[in-house]
Amino acid sequence: MKKIFTLLFASLTSLAFAQEEEPKLSISGTVDAYYQTNLSSPDDLGDSFGTSFADETGFALGMANLVASYDMGKTGVVADVVFGPRGDAAVGGYNLNQLYAYWNVTESTTLTMGRFNTYLGYEVISPAGNFNYSTSYMFSSGPFSMVGLKADFDLGNDFSLMLAFMNPTDVNNNTTGGYALGAQLGYAGQYLNLYYDDDEVLGFEVDYTGGFDLSDDFFLGINGAYQVSDDEGFYGVALYPQYTVSDSFSLGLRGELFGYHDDSDDDLPSVFSTTLTGSYTVENLTIKPEIRLDSWSEVEPYFDNDSEVSDSLAAFTIAAIYSF
Repeated sequence: MKKIFTLLFASLTSLAFAQEEEPKLSISGTVDAYYQTNLSSPDDLGDSFGTSFADETGFALGMANLVASYDMGKTGVVADVVFGPRGDAAVGGYNLNQLYAYWNVTESTTLTMGRFNTYLGYEVISPAGNFNYSTSYMFSSGPFSMVGLKADFDLGNDFSLMLAFMNPTDVNNNTTGGYALGAQLGYAGQYLNLYYDDDEVLGFEVDYTGGFDLSDDFFLGINGAYQVSDDEGFYGVALYPQYTVSDSFSLGLRGELFGYHDDSDDDLPSVFSTTLTGSYTVENLTIKPEIRLDSWSEVEPYFDNDSEVSDSLAAFTIAAIYSF
């Protein structure tokens, strides 16, 4: 009888181990579309914010995003395919948002090689990953994706470190011979990010991304960045207060100051952008109504309702995002 129980226990242990090691294939993705109308200028004049995505008036498409991942435990691969205007603007060809393989060398070290989304900034390409539907100037000016090799280290006690060797930002085929270095130091949800390339594609950028739970219902996100290439570049800071009203509805505000700098004494343009977004979720569908106002200094890039030049633009957007 003892032998029977021993054999049964061994069989169950082997079965459990086999189940733990069984490869896992998962499929996920998003689909989004939106309607936008300018409040401060006629839609037929073609005014739009100087940021990426969500830049068409009337009914418009975002993108379809399909992510397939295959995980064997120590190794795996991710293929992230995109179609539509948002994807076309972000990926720079191939319809591939991400395509990489990874190896969990130890419990605290992971190597990743291929194309992966940038580690810089608060916002991401997928609309499901952002609270606001439109994007910030810092996100639009910084890199979208990287092609290269990175190593992620869990240092313990809420500390993490990432080091990367890559093509210059958003370059799929490196025909120049130049490369980029990247680093990220994280602690308890706060991240200091560094980027440098020797080909003057982006040059040097330092970026802080983080946030704090001020209460059970109130979160404050923070992003700041400074970039320079050939003695000119951009700077910016943004706050993202978000309040959870109920299980299905939240409100979020993005206030961003963004500007340009160089080594001259001239005053260069800057913009203050305010975006108020609601987020209502029904099952996997999220509806986001949004009002945004951008006001520029030094330049008048827009028109008003009398077709006169203006330094500001206001618009209303409502987006539908389905995640699966």
